[in-house]
Amino acid sequence: MTNVQKIGFIGGGNMAEAMIKGLLSSSFPLERIMASEPSELRREHLLETYGIELTTDNLELMRSCEIVILAIKPQIVVEVLEEVAPAYRDDKLIVSILAGVSSTTIEGYFQGSPRVVRVMPNTPALVGEGASAICHGHHSSKEDLALVKQLCEAVGKVQIIDERQMDAATGLSGSGPAYIYTVIEALADGGVREGLRRDVAHALAVQTVVGAALMVRETGEHPAILRDRVCSPGGTAITGVSTLEKKGLRTTLMEAVSAAAARSRELGSH
Repeated sequence: MTNVQKIGFIGGGNMAEAMIKGLLSSSFPLERIMASEPSELRREHLLETYGIELTTDNLELMRSCEIVILAIKPQIVVEVLEEVAPAYRDDKLIVSILAGVSSTTIEGYFQGSPRVVRVMPNTPALVGEGASAICHGHHSSKEDLALVKQLCEAVGKVQIIDERQMDAATGLSGSGPAYIYTVIEALADGGVREGLRRDVAHALAVQTVVGAALMVRETGEHPAILRDRVCSPGGTAITGVSTLEKKGLRTTLMEAVSAAAARSRELGSH
């Protein structure tokens, strides 16, 4: 990343902020980071918190930066790409974090051989624990992919996948934090129903999920093996797991991933 002169974010929302925070924490100079954001409140927040260069002019940002990160909603991608296309040159790298929008779609708005890398990050990047899936476009190089991988590793873990798998990654890791937040809330509610104070139930639920995830990551063992170690014969855990199976938690989560992936494909088709 030390050779990159300037990185620009079109859009200054949560994911852009997470990546900005990660860049700064990895000692990337703040004077080499720029963001274009229409909301005055967001611009004020980014300026006060990080001190980066800010603008409302997407075209200015495209002209100024060698890496341009599209951190906008998929619904406005056509408007934005048409706006910035006149300032594009082949020495620029376009990084898209847009759900469902293919590299072919993005490439179609630029002249020459546009270098595009797609990323599907997630919001835990804000605390340095993001999960990002990345893939290259038709004209981007191995060096481009390595550069984006390094960028994403500043905010978490990275997996390199084929573009045809991006909708699946969107359904799993891109949308997945929402599923886990729901699980945490439900666990805490269960504790409250059984007599725990709300703050105690919440703290126990959060730490239980964090601890269980770290056990899987740090031991490298299959979740089923770790689950079996908790479930002693005739005990409380196996009774709870039996209820989860009867109520269809496993199937529901699998269907949630598939539904979100389908929505990602739908967004890309418009």
